[in-house]
Amino acid sequence: MTETTRPTPAAIRAFRAENSKMRERDIAARLSVSEAALVAAEVGISAIRIDADANRFLEHIASLGEVLALSRNESAVHEKIGVYENIKAGVQAAIVLGENIDLRIFPKRWAHGFAVTKTDGDQQKLSLQFFDKAGDAVHKVHLRPASNVEAYHDMVAALRVDDQSQELIEDRSGSDNGVIDGDISRDELRDHWSRMTDTHEFFGMLKKLKIGRQAAIRAVGDDYAWKLGTGAVAEMMHACVREGLPIMCFVTNDGTVQIHSGPIINVATMGPWINVMDPTFHLHLRQDHITEAWAVRKPTKDGHVTSFEAYNAKGEMIIQFFGKRKEGFDERRDWRAIIENLTRADASVAA
Repeated sequence: MTETTRPTPAAIRAFRAENSKMRERDIAARLSVSEAALVAAEVGISAIRIDADANRFLEHIASLGEVLALSRNESAVHEKIGVYENIKAGVQAAIVLGENIDLRIFPKRWAHGFAVTKTDGDQQKLSLQFFDKAGDAVHKVHLRPASNVEAYHDMVAALRVDDQSQELIEDRSGSDNGVIDGDISRDELRDHWSRMTDTHEFFGMLKKLKIGRQAAIRAVGDDYAWKLGTGAVAEMMHACVREGLPIMCFVTNDGTVQIHSGPIINVATMGPWINVMDPTFHLHLRQDHITEAWAVRKPTKDGHVTSFEAYNAKGEMIIQFFGKRKEGFDERRDWRAIIENLTRADASVAA
């Protein structure tokens, strides 16, 4: 396969058959196609194209009962086992506020949808998979033993579209994931930062000042944000396990934010990955993709709230953690203490 020749669906299937133990994302990278193109190549064989309208998806998904919801980006995979409940549809944003499955969905970013059947011995593994226009995964749902299979097939029939082609061409126009360099003074940034009364005002502040998130964090001053050592994420997670401290863990991609709220119990490192393998929450995080980690304080009407934020080499946020709290209450002192005592970048360099 040359660099200028895009593989046909048949060529994609042949390569997958020859490399059956290779991860799908690695196959996509090797073939210079998106993960969505890999799935599309199986349409009519093990995949069915379905409507990628997120709100139509939300109309049906609760009927499946218990499932595994998966959202990921390049460096973090976030999985929650539960049911979709307390669903609120919306054109700009949709919300799922279930006990276990907690999502913020941006429907305009969902572009391609598939129902996928994989055969593993005598078992069939059923899933729904959704991708953005660039072919990157925004959300997946995997059925579990307790799932309603009949409801799944009814849902697929209802969402099936006329276009069942195997070709998928990615559209990467308009994507801008780089850091914005804001032409503002530090004093102006600090003034706006200090006047926040809610963490949700942060994005609006960045947009108004035309500055990227990481650029703002680097510039604001260490009373609001300080850089942490390279091993801080593992340090923080193990401290939360020891203290039984409930956290909030956010993983974001172009179309979905998936959130875990609660304690973490089983944390283990395997190669570059640090993993959480709890009964209803699984997290897989590539520590080697983290080029900067920061502790960030944001003022609110209930006192400041502290987050742990990890960034990749492109300046994109990989993952974000908070101590679990209810609005209207102060931040947990034990969470604040953990963050404030993590190894800082200057200390790790000096060591």
